[in-house]
Amino acid sequence: MRTVRDLTDLRAVLGEWRAEGARIALVPTMGALHAGHMALVEAARRPGTKVVASIFVNPKQFGPNEDLGRYPRREAADTRLLTEAGCDLLWLPPVEVMYPAGFATNISVAGVSDHFDGAARPGHFDGVATVVTKLFNQTRADAAYFGEKDYQQLAVIRRFVADLDIDIEVVGVPTQRDDDGLALSSRNIYLDEGERAKTVALPRALGIAARAITKGDDPAAALADATATLMGAGFEVDYVALADAETLAPDPAADRPRRLLAAARMGQTRLIDNIAIEPN
Repeated sequence: MRTVRDLTDLRAVLGEWRAEGARIALVPTMGALHAGHMALVEAARRPGTKVVASIFVNPKQFGPNEDLGRYPRREAADTRLLTEAGCDLLWLPPVEVMYPAGFATNISVAGVSDHFDGAARPGHFDGVATVVTKLFNQTRADAAYFGEKDYQQLAVIRRFVADLDIDIEVVGVPTQRDDDGLALSSRNIYLDEGERAKTVALPRALGIAARAITKGDDPAAALADATATLMGAGFEVDYVALADAETLAPDPAADRPRRLLAAARMGQTRLIDNIAIEPN
């Protein structure tokens, strides 16, 4: 696997691969890689495809009181994992390459970013949309792979790709989970042993709520029960909500695909999760 930190070098390598007829698949990450990221690499690997993973801890998607300074950075371990997974190139730009002096552009996506994490983390999805657009332009990839755990992020990316006529296939990969059901996340490392044991309440509460809604129970009651369960387990709940799977509009019609979404804090660690709910 090649590691590239300079944009000119990146374009030179990708240009050579395209000249040879290769398809380019991008796996954008912020590092601190785990099995969930490796599932993205595995999904991206196809005959005739070169897989490019990026690692960039994007300052524009962190709020002033969030964990930018302590977000785990593990270049050596991440490089080893990507190499073992069959990744072809690691794009590892420094901040000054991604945001050079005088950078003044912001991409904002309305609608899908208005609620849930968009409301809880003002400006977060502007930072996501801006950096992902840059990654798309830097690599000119044919496809990009994102985990469905960050479901609202995926919806935001799909929206601006459609709106801006960006010629790329956006592929959502199912959430990867630990044996007890907790969604894999780089931030799980923050949890101490006691907190980690309690977090199983999150996927379990969502699973119960999803089954209740699917069989026709009152969604508001199911959401309230899930919230109460999480609070009883020691979570501080940001939201437990039901949304349209495409637009993320709250209070969706039951004859459309829906998504059950939640965000809650265990101690200092903020966790998110979601479950698909098919039409009745």
